[in-house]
Amino acid sequence: HFGARSRSEEKQPVAEPEQQPCSIESHPQVHVTGGEPHPQGHITGSELFGYVGIEAVLDQMRRKAMKTGFEFNIMVVGQSGLGKSTLVNTLFKSKVSRKSCTPNYEEKIPKTVQLQSVSHVIEEKGVKMKLTVIDTPGFGDQINNNNCWEPIVKYINEQYEKYLVEELNVSRKRRIPDTRVHCCVYFLPPTGHWLRPIDVEFMKRLGKIVSIVPVIAKADTLTMEERLEFKETIRHNLQANGIQVYPQREYDEDAEDRIRNDKIRENIPFAVVGTDKEHQVNGNKVLGRKTKWGIIEVENVAHCEFANLRDLLIRSHLQDLKDVTHDIHYETYRVRRLNEGNGGGPVNGSLEKSDGESQL
Repeated sequence: HFGARSRSEEKQPVAEPEQQPCSIESHPQVHVTGGEPHPQGHITGSELFGYVGIEAVLDQMRRKAMKTGFEFNIMVVGQSGLGKSTLVNTLFKSKVSRKSCTPNYEEKIPKTVQLQSVSHVIEEKGVKMKLTVIDTPGFGDQINNNNCWEPIVKYINEQYEKYLVEELNVSRKRRIPDTRVHCCVYFLPPTGHWLRPIDVEFMKRLGKIVSIVPVIAKADTLTMEERLEFKETIRHNLQANGIQVYPQREYDEDAEDRIRNDKIRENIPFAVVGTDKEHQVNGNKVLGRKTKWGIIEVENVAHCEFANLRDLLIRSHLQDLKDVTHDIHYETYRVRRLNEGNGGGPVNGSLEKSDGESQL
């Protein structure tokens, strides 16, 4: 296939079958030349003659997924010192950040935004996931931060282009390597005031091409009252500037999705604390930060919202993040590029050019 159908095409409402003056409830779809096809009937389990085994498809899909594994690419963006590496390590409970797995790492602020990625294969209970963490050192760290988002926009589009070129090859790979960014976690400094101009500009531009999840970094520096007020102010700022963050309301597939996602939208941005150190609390080992006032338990929702972020990114919405990337963001890019290709130049022309220019 030359590309996935968009969600708007897939989610067309299905017309209710017409009432037929007949006692048989199921109607096989028969195409008659010159006439309309009969409506499809719905046969439930109680109407089957016996066990068919359709449910076994789920086991087949599970076995196949466990064999092949899957990919997840997460980008972390924010100025230095906000705990991006620590939070990623906390999310996946392993040393997966670039800083953690680079020997003799030295913290240097680059003069320009430089995108760097590191990949790991994580296995849990027989399920393999190739995790790629893309870091953006230098973002927001300069005196003049004009257009500091441009290398990030370029990188994301380059990954879409690579996937598109593979898709359009006559002899395609059986499984196209997926380097597209599935989620961008944007770190907001815990100022307690409002979104800075750089935050507004970045999320405005990036929200159109990737799923953004904003978080308040180092939330333990704010009191509970300050945290609630800051979150409310940020939600106001996002709405006032027309910024789209994940999960978007228009992508909710049904009422159940809407109810679940509304709870998430009410809590965005998540106020998070990250750490990879364990402490004893009531005889149990917990991930936490020790202060003179006590231990801030990272996975305790009464202390911070790290657990909500983890559930969103991994336990409840990971596949949806991948689906939104493929069906919405990549599809938008694909349509635009193919339209440009129809206007004259080759579709893969810009990839060759950008590969030569960009050293991300």
